[in-house]
Amino acid sequence: MKIISRWLPGLFLLLALPSIAQTPGSYERREVLIRMRDGVSLNTVIYTPKASKEPLPFLLTRTPYGVSETDSPDRIPYVKDMADDGYIFVYQDIRGRYKSEGTFEMQRFSRNKEDPKAIDESTDTYDTIDWLLANITNNNKKVGMYGISYAGWTTAIAAIDPHPALVAVSEQATPSDMFLGDDFHHNGAFRLSYGFEYAFMEEATKTDSLFPFPSYDTYDWYLKLGPLSNVNKLYFKEKLPTWNDFAKHPNYDKFWQKQSLISRIDSPKIPIMNVAGWWDQEDFYGPLKAYQLWEKQDKSHKNFLVAGPWNHGGWGRSDGRSLGNIKFDTATSVTFRKEIQAPWFAYYLKGKGAGNFAEAVTFQTGSNTWKRYETWPPKEATKRNLYFQANGKLSFDAPNVASGADAYVSDPAQPVPYRTRPIEATYGPGSRWRTWLTEDQRFVHNRPDVLSWETDVLQEDVTVTGEVLAKLFAATTGSDADWVVKLIDVYPAHYPKDPAMGGYQFMIANDVFRGRFRNSFEKPEAIQPNKTETYSIDLHTINHVFQKGHKMMVQIQSTWFPIIDRNPQTFIPNIFEAKETDYQKATHTIFRSATSPSHLELSVVGK
Repeated sequence: MKIISRWLPGLFLLLALPSIAQTPGSYERREVLIRMRDGVSLNTVIYTPKASKEPLPFLLTRTPYGVSETDSPDRIPYVKDMADDGYIFVYQDIRGRYKSEGTFEMQRFSRNKEDPKAIDESTDTYDTIDWLLANITNNNKKVGMYGISYAGWTTAIAAIDPHPALVAVSEQATPSDMFLGDDFHHNGAFRLSYGFEYAFMEEATKTDSLFPFPSYDTYDWYLKLGPLSNVNKLYFKEKLPTWNDFAKHPNYDKFWQKQSLISRIDSPKIPIMNVAGWWDQEDFYGPLKAYQLWEKQDKSHKNFLVAGPWNHGGWGRSDGRSLGNIKFDTATSVTFRKEIQAPWFAYYLKGKGAGNFAEAVTFQTGSNTWKRYETWPPKEATKRNLYFQANGKLSFDAPNVASGADAYVSDPAQPVPYRTRPIEATYGPGSRWRTWLTEDQRFVHNRPDVLSWETDVLQEDVTVTGEVLAKLFAATTGSDADWVVKLIDVYPAHYPKDPAMGGYQFMIANDVFRGRFRNSFEKPEAIQPNKTETYSIDLHTINHVFQKGHKMMVQIQSTWFPIIDRNPQTFIPNIFEAKETDYQKATHTIFRSATSPSHLELSVVGK
């Protein structure tokens, strides 16, 4: 069996291609077209166990990334434990992608429910399940659904309006809100390289296509691109619907609100397992927000969370012993697949096991141990503030000085790279995109446009389990600004356990905030130059032990290029219409006084 691999936005798929030595699997394959209520047919691959003594449930995945090459499930690590137990596996191309008929629409999210022929991803799922129940023999009338990224989103949409036979789902790395925290924007800041490359890949052709960059290092290419208005002018020519939507909807208007899960999720109707990776470079916000939204109305213990030390979909492929340079001492992905995912579906679809699942199961990095919680975040966590101090110091003691500040000049013409160069095309050959969040942050530590504060060497462990919030008191000489905040674990300079990790600056939490949205994501406002403003920036949840002998560090900067587009630092109502002359240097100031105490609010367990 020859194994090849290819990056797709939702999952790093392992495709087993036939070879002379290939051993026949225990599943029988068929490929069919399933007709939807409006007459469009969707390409569907079905794997059925060759020998089954009992009726089996279905496990369904719906994806835009192509299913015809999907291997037998008993040869795919992601689902092998479930395949060995026996299910009917169903893989489907959503409409308009690969071999499915119809027109593709990014996150098709709405329909007129008064029209029986109106469609969206929910109705396509419903119609598919109807067909499966009627046409696939020896099934037990139960369906489970799962998927990563886009397939996680189709899973979440199916759970919101479920078919009666859909009894349990696991959305994994679903996007929840494309403006507030997932693929295309973070807190209103546009994710340029990802949005550009993903829109081209999904909409330039019916199958995945990579943009033909003329150079391997895309940093210079994006810099030379200039203002965002040049994208359609020079390249897309108004032909890609998703890019056109970016340009037409620069604020959190009804377009973004309507497709957000925030506006769609109510009480969970069926059991839901939300799965997240602490270093998911695409959709970390999504599954945590979905869990949070369902949890608010969960009266019957149907809502669950699993989070581990993975990147986007990492639990589905590798053994999970490491990510980039960071080691976890145990096969975390194997544990998830064998001890969490497989028993969970077996209980709800087959009635196997006791079903005593914890509300939340998360992997605690630093200590490198699995933890079980009855609530998330755990109730025992207490809030402690980590304050910025003079001379680059960081402390749990509040500043007592009347004045104090640190400043830097941010120049859009010389933006800080978000990872070490070369910055390969996101899904191009040799791309390090999937591990950039674990890169050593020393590559920007001494730049004049990056501020750093760090604690003294820790004399005891500091365990942060739960929410992290940055509260900045800041001013700018411009009329707009981005704020990038990073919480970092600094390894000891001398680290005998792994000498190569000595002094490593490991980013534990991070995010960016576009200043114009400080009062409202719907109605941006210019920043008054030189006026001190307060910015609250959600760095989401973590479960990490900053170990004795390490240090805690915070870095702040205002460019993160090209994952985040350059803020002109001159307020323009629509940045997609900014001109080259609008991009100006600005001096940004972070205050750290008794009256303006910039800090991080941490959820600390223990001392």
